[in-house]
Amino acid sequence: MLFPLQNIVNSLHARTGVPFAIGLPDGSHYRTDPSEPVFTVMFRSDAALLSVFTRGQIGLLESYFDQSVDVEGDFGAALAAGLLSGLDMHGKALIDVENGIHELRYSNHSAAQAKANARAHYGLGAAFYRLWLDDPLMMYTCGYWPEGTQTLEQAQQRKIDYVCRKIQLARGERFIDIGCGFGGFMFRAWETLGAIGTGLNTTTEQVDWLHSEIKRRGLDHTLSVREADFRAADAQYDKVVSIGVLEHAGRDQLAAVVRAHAELLKPGGLGMLHFIGHVGPRETDLFIRKHVFPGGWIPGLSEVIIEMERCGLEVLDIENLRRHYALTLDEWARRFEQQWEAIQALDPQRFDERFHRVWRTYLVGCAEMFRSPAGYTHLFQIVFSKGNVTRASYPMSRTHLYDA
Repeated sequence: MLFPLQNIVNSLHARTGVPFAIGLPDGSHYRTDPSEPVFTVMFRSDAALLSVFTRGQIGLLESYFDQSVDVEGDFGAALAAGLLSGLDMHGKALIDVENGIHELRYSNHSAAQAKANARAHYGLGAAFYRLWLDDPLMMYTCGYWPEGTQTLEQAQQRKIDYVCRKIQLARGERFIDIGCGFGGFMFRAWETLGAIGTGLNTTTEQVDWLHSEIKRRGLDHTLSVREADFRAADAQYDKVVSIGVLEHAGRDQLAAVVRAHAELLKPGGLGMLHFIGHVGPRETDLFIRKHVFPGGWIPGLSEVIIEMERCGLEVLDIENLRRHYALTLDEWARRFEQQWEAIQALDPQRFDERFHRVWRTYLVGCAEMFRSPAGYTHLFQIVFSKGNVTRASYPMSRTHLYDA
């Protein structure tokens, strides 16, 4: 054996505190202690083992995607342990280079590339997303789980209502939903408040579906959607909503997308930025942008606030919903696994075993990331105004947020 595997297993156990085992292609096994392992990592080839030693975490994940590694037992516990293991530091210099090249290759600076990046993930079709998102809103962003919330459907409805209270959205007001997805926010804001919504979306498949759904519901005169990104906006609105969009702008587009939020808002108007952000400037994990969100980049909270200040936006409130995202992802992952056979039946070539493993890792892994004590990735909601608010234009306390 070329590597002192038992010593490595013991070292990883000391960092993670989780009993586990590994199995090698020759049939040998290594385990942490006499306790029953919570999970076992099975290496099916020597090449997979070498990949982990040379490329660390990404080498292990990609070997799992290629089915040269399997995980038996508690998959979530395995990913949670991975976050504490330090494997992300193995081969870091090489991974950093690959990460930088990927960022350059998939930059959203070009509107055409930004569209291609969005379609690669969000263009998988309403039939796919309907199987595991909430019904009927199909909100593909963090839900809101205050005490008493029992279902994903409740969490997503409460998230929309919460955002509406935060920006004081009222009947007859016109708002824009940047990156509107399947229109869940627009539909509920109209149904509950009578607010008039316009959606911007670069994903052709979502726009086509949403056009049809708006027409089917007879809401052509109150709701609309345009196939465009933030660069194509040419009007101003009473309110601006951006839920889960900022992290897709890219490092080189952060200033431009924040500026667009300011330009879309009427003087004195209110807006919401809801986004995944880091605590402090950090690099975005290669796995998530290479295999899940091409062109994605997670900004630091401080970087976003700096750009908002440059655009003359007043920050009124910042809330961290990290724990809520863990619960949302738990439910997405559960439903995804439950519906896998139905998903695969939609298109067996597209939704193959590799896709299954990538998305399983993405959904379960992100849940563990948001839950991890070692995590530095959070979910922020920033309420902002265009110009300073007055005592008359915005409440003096947060009471309005909790008076449902």
